[in-house]
Amino acid sequence: MANPTTSYGAYNPDLIPISADGVQDSAYNSETGFLTPYDVPMTDEEFRYRVAQAIEDATTYIDSYIAPERERAMSFYLGDLFGNEEAGRSQVIMTEVRDTVLSMIPSLLRIFTGGDKLLEFIPKSAEDVESAEQATDLINYIFMQENPGFRILHDAIKDALILKTGVLTWYVRTDETVEYYSYSGITQAEASFIAQDPDVSVDEYTEEMDMMTGEQRITMRIKRTKKTPRYVVECVPPEQFLIDNEATCIADAIYVARRKLTTISELVQMGYDKTIIEENAGTGGFEMNNEVIVRNPADQSFFGITAQNDEATTKVYYVESYMRIDKDGDGIAELHKVCSVGNGSYILHDEVVQYAPFSLLEPDPTPHTIFGKSIADQTMDLQLIKSSIMRNTLDSLAQSIHPRMVIVENQVNIDDVMNVETGAIIRARAPGMIAPLVEPFVGQQALGVLAYLDEVKTQRTGISRTSQGLDADVLQSTTRAAVQAQLSSSQDRIEMIARLFADGIKHCFQGVLQMVIQHQDKAKIIRLRNKFVPVDPRGWDSSMDMVVNISLGRGSDETRLMGLGQIAQMQQAAIEKYGPNNPLVDLAQFRNTLAQMTTLQGFQDASQFWKEVNPQEVQAFMQQMQAGSTKPDPAQLLADVEAEKTKADIIINAAKQELDRQKAIAENDFKRDQMFIDAMLKAAEIQAKYGAQVDMAVIKAEVDRQRTEIQEVFKTAQAFAPPTAPPPIPMPQGPMMPPGMMPPGMQ
Repeated sequence: MANPTTSYGAYNPDLIPISADGVQDSAYNSETGFLTPYDVPMTDEEFRYRVAQAIEDATTYIDSYIAPERERAMSFYLGDLFGNEEAGRSQVIMTEVRDTVLSMIPSLLRIFTGGDKLLEFIPKSAEDVESAEQATDLINYIFMQENPGFRILHDAIKDALILKTGVLTWYVRTDETVEYYSYSGITQAEASFIAQDPDVSVDEYTEEMDMMTGEQRITMRIKRTKKTPRYVVECVPPEQFLIDNEATCIADAIYVARRKLTTISELVQMGYDKTIIEENAGTGGFEMNNEVIVRNPADQSFFGITAQNDEATTKVYYVESYMRIDKDGDGIAELHKVCSVGNGSYILHDEVVQYAPFSLLEPDPTPHTIFGKSIADQTMDLQLIKSSIMRNTLDSLAQSIHPRMVIVENQVNIDDVMNVETGAIIRARAPGMIAPLVEPFVGQQALGVLAYLDEVKTQRTGISRTSQGLDADVLQSTTRAAVQAQLSSSQDRIEMIARLFADGIKHCFQGVLQMVIQHQDKAKIIRLRNKFVPVDPRGWDSSMDMVVNISLGRGSDETRLMGLGQIAQMQQAAIEKYGPNNPLVDLAQFRNTLAQMTTLQGFQDASQFWKEVNPQEVQAFMQQMQAGSTKPDPAQLLADVEAEKTKADIIINAAKQELDRQKAIAENDFKRDQMFIDAMLKAAEIQAKYGAQVDMAVIKAEVDRQRTEIQEVFKTAQAFAPPTAPPPIPMPQGPMMPPGMMPPGMQ
């Protein structure tokens, strides 16, 4: 087929249908030489021609004007040689682009992923509160859990910083699971019941007569195919993205598309006819795309190393176009989704849609154009200049360390001169035949230029050694206010880029919400907030407002943590003074503050430490607290006090009696001991005065007898005494507890 011309309306005989009698269709006007007027519905061939022309124009614009700049930026990021290198000279590369980009990515990712939720939907009325909360949880779950959300954001941000734009797309992919089941000896009714399932197809079916009962028995093998919709969010490689040259954003673009090489197998899985795909197969030359080659020189598709022996894995050029065109001739250009394949742009699918599923992240957009500037665009010249300076500096250093030699021709052995081995001998016919050509080292003079270039980079990007925490000398010798000013300047630039990225992320998530509402045909059970809850998006409002929770603010995480601590103290004071249901702050807001503090301390899952606040649970808790704090009846309170007083009197009287008893026993023991001592002294006196022997054993036995009698009297009296409370048990010494947490009887 001949290639389309560059004019949308120009006549192309290869695309004009011919009727059976050989006369051209009415789509072509022989008098004007143009296609049918716009108020007449387009023919299929004319529509295909316009789609092919739009693809070609967008491809020319991207590959001729945008792609070369992106190729150069990627080459600088990878640290490739400039192409001006000389043999024998330094070829060092200063990775200025790479260093700047890698310094900005962590801050940007922390801004978007530092909180519990990437985004929140805002209800328009009180009736939309629950659906807005569910939409917030579901869309965050789809992006961060069902899709690798962190990696998607990382790739999109990195593409934007290097290649001007990060492109996000979203679509529904149907995942199929196939299961096989075999049944034997079932009845006809049972077989019919199984086969009526729309997901079931019968592979094998046999009937046999049961000789015992005379009934028909069925043996069958079925295949159950379960189709589950899956919501996919992807970062599109920049070279796959096409857009018309007059577009300023996705919303006003007449044409926007994604092109890629896919396999016949993938297209068949998408539902397209295998024969048609094979007849129109072609790569469109996309396997030789320069952007892919620069990014990955060893790409197998470039060298043609593919499994061409397997037709199912043959690469095919596939374009998913979104084009505004008046196909039906009503004077209004509708947005058509057109899927085409092959070099000739054979149309596989065409439908009218509401939006194009693309969103752009741009770090430095240029007004009134679709492509702005990247961070690489702002630092590539600095990398080139610094590399040139460093090369010359190293060359100067090498020449000063290893100077060239001045020799007298035919008086010096050239091989000896060329031998740079340490201690090697140089043979000369006479003294003075060889001398070094002294060249002074001048590289130190370039250090000031390098420092100036660092200042230029700081002014352009906001990234400096101070903001990176690399220059310890500056941090130690500079006042806190000056360091904070430098950090704030860097933070301002990062925050501006983050706010620009937030618009693109917001548009992406708005599209994901519309996709979910459109394709979710039943309630979905998902795990949200550590609970399995049913979510039914079919009743949601797709136009709900949305805010992207970007963690903007000055200072480090420590500073923000300190600020959140002060906020938490004020919230706690308000709750203690006015109650948890006051109009100033509630428990949910207090929990959010604590969760954010937990996240800043390095714990991403704040639910491990703080429960989600449920309003119903709060209300029930408050009712329970109020019921527990109800004042008792005064009479009952007086009776309880009197009872406790009586118990205390009994314990005191019993303790007094026990004390008196112990005192009496002690006094009796003392008297007996005193009597025994007096008896011993008296016996000693008698023995000394008269020389008579006194039997001390008899005296001691008499004293012990008296003591035993006294003890038996006390035991008898105690047996007939009223029971008393045991003495208090001494408690072990330990940490003090609040009075409200002490067990009864210990307060």
